[in-house]
Amino acid sequence: MNQATSEQASVRQPAPGAKGRERSGRKRFNREGYLELYLILLPSLALLVLFKYIPMGGLIVAFQDYNIFQGIGHSPFVGLKHFHALFSSDEFYRVLRNTLVINIYKLAFWVPLPAFFAILLNEVRKLMFRKVLQTTLYLPHFLSWVIVGGVFVNLLQTHGGLVNDLIASLGGKRVSFLLEPAYFRHIIVASSMWKEVGWGTIVYLAAIAGINPQLYEAAAADGASKLRQIRHITIPGIGGTIVLMTMMSLGNLLGNSFEQILIMYNPAVYNVGDVLETYVFRNGIGQMQYSYTTAVGIFSGVVGFILVVTANKLCRKFFNQGMW
Repeated sequence: MNQATSEQASVRQPAPGAKGRERSGRKRFNREGYLELYLILLPSLALLVLFKYIPMGGLIVAFQDYNIFQGIGHSPFVGLKHFHALFSSDEFYRVLRNTLVINIYKLAFWVPLPAFFAILLNEVRKLMFRKVLQTTLYLPHFLSWVIVGGVFVNLLQTHGGLVNDLIASLGGKRVSFLLEPAYFRHIIVASSMWKEVGWGTIVYLAAIAGINPQLYEAAAADGASKLRQIRHITIPGIGGTIVLMTMMSLGNLLGNSFEQILIMYNPAVYNVGDVLETYVFRNGIGQMQYSYTTAVGIFSGVVGFILVVTANKLCRKFFNQGMW
């Protein structure tokens, strides 16, 4: 009996050294700073939950005839009524087309330009000159769209604008750039690149800094020119960052133009400049169509999610790289 009891006790006891390994694991966790890193992460997680996940409960509004006086709890449930109205609206398809055209136009420049400028800056050997160029490039990112929009509006004014004054001085005819549908999308893309390309350049510079410098030394020893080093070392080295930036941009393909276009557009260019976010703003806030515009928001989110998942699978298949 004593032998059986001792055998049961030995089974219940942890394996020799288990407590020691657990204790050493905790010490390593604390020693390597993981605890502090997770504590630093907590405020960001709290903000994410507070402003991103908790408001998702309001998506039920898209399935109700929402009334601000009755609230979510007492507004009548109408099912997919607002989604039917959405997909049967010609205005919605016009706005959706504008959104896709403008954001794909932006994406065509947003993917290569920051990488191009980062590679050029990386080849500048004068440190002071490089810092000046880098600061000049990313400084516009810290300006609000109110300021940037005001700058472009003043530059492109028909009378008194620097661009039109220059055209007139050369004998040309003044152009109402912001009132002409043919020019508006180009202005939107140009102003967006001027403001944000520098910020993207910093991301690619950080990726370039992570490339092993011995690769460049070995390539130079083998007689590779700068162009060949860029082609065979730098570009493959930042390939993962290019994929990541592209997929993040695809997730916002139906968004991220609200402030810029709201400040710079006008009724004369609604046909080419009105996008989903400004459409939601005008109808949701201006006309109090909360349920309808919430349905538009859900549509944008679902499409963005599908684009990101699809792009990730394609990148995994063809480039063996992805976000997850």
